[in-house]
Amino acid sequence: MTATTENRPWRGVLVATALPLNDDLSVNYDEFAEHCAWLVENGCDGVVPNGSLGEYQVLTPEERAKVVETAVAAIGGSRVMPGVAAYGSAEARRWAEQAKDAGCGAVMLLPPNAYRADERSVLAHYEEVAKAGVPVVAYNNPIDTKVDLVPELLAKLHGEGYIHAVKEFSGDVRRAYQLAELAPGLDLLIGADDVLLELAVAGAKGWVAGYPNALPGASVELYRAAVDGDLDTAGKLYRQLHPLLRWDSKVEFVQAIKLSMDIVGRHGGPVRPPRVPLLPGQEAAVREATERAVAAGLA
Repeated sequence: MTATTENRPWRGVLVATALPLNDDLSVNYDEFAEHCAWLVENGCDGVVPNGSLGEYQVLTPEERAKVVETAVAAIGGSRVMPGVAAYGSAEARRWAEQAKDAGCGAVMLLPPNAYRADERSVLAHYEEVAKAGVPVVAYNNPIDTKVDLVPELLAKLHGEGYIHAVKEFSGDVRRAYQLAELAPGLDLLIGADDVLLELAVAGAKGWVAGYPNALPGASVELYRAAVDGDLDTAGKLYRQLHPLLRWDSKVEFVQAIKLSMDIVGRHGGPVRPPRVPLLPGQEAAVREATERAVAAGLA
């Protein structure tokens, strides 16, 4: 099922888009529009702008809104699921309303991340944003947010009708089976590139992906083979790509993916502060792994 599916647009391969920046760190909207179209042309089902990989935290409100509008104009709203994370529930709801007005089919929402929110706060947060009237996909990233959407809590959020799917980034693949038992109607989306095969085998319905920004064709082939149960094809590709996929779970994931984009001829470009360039050893590792993937015909 693809991202154009009317009632579940979060299914399939949705790329958490890196945002092309110019040398002066301004947003290159033309490059971004072309990048969104290129991803779809290469088999991806849609995009997730304004996520962490899209550096949403360091965008102005005007830039953040224009990023969504640019993606929708490039590939259509049914293929765009923006991140709407914010410190306050009211602001997150406003971003969800902006996405809905722009024509997006769904939004992705982190729990409150300004502090370590308790369960009541998490429920209230998702309840408020759900009032925007656009389907919400939860994003569980306890590593960065310090709030863990454990299966029991996700089941409550789904039972109340606040969320329809979850991007699962905890790295704990055991949760997939517990979640399927507690909330069988909640779609599990692969949230970290380096556990793709494990979560695909466990029944994931989609992948909010990082490395397709640089290697969309091979990444889509890997995902399709994994969910279809073709483990011979998937296993080989997974081993070939894993030296790159594991960067998606590292602190320097934005810099690494943008460097890989530059190496394969895309426009990755610099990052905005407080992020800084990769250390020489990190850059060499990413460059070597990317060039090996290119040599293997995966670009």
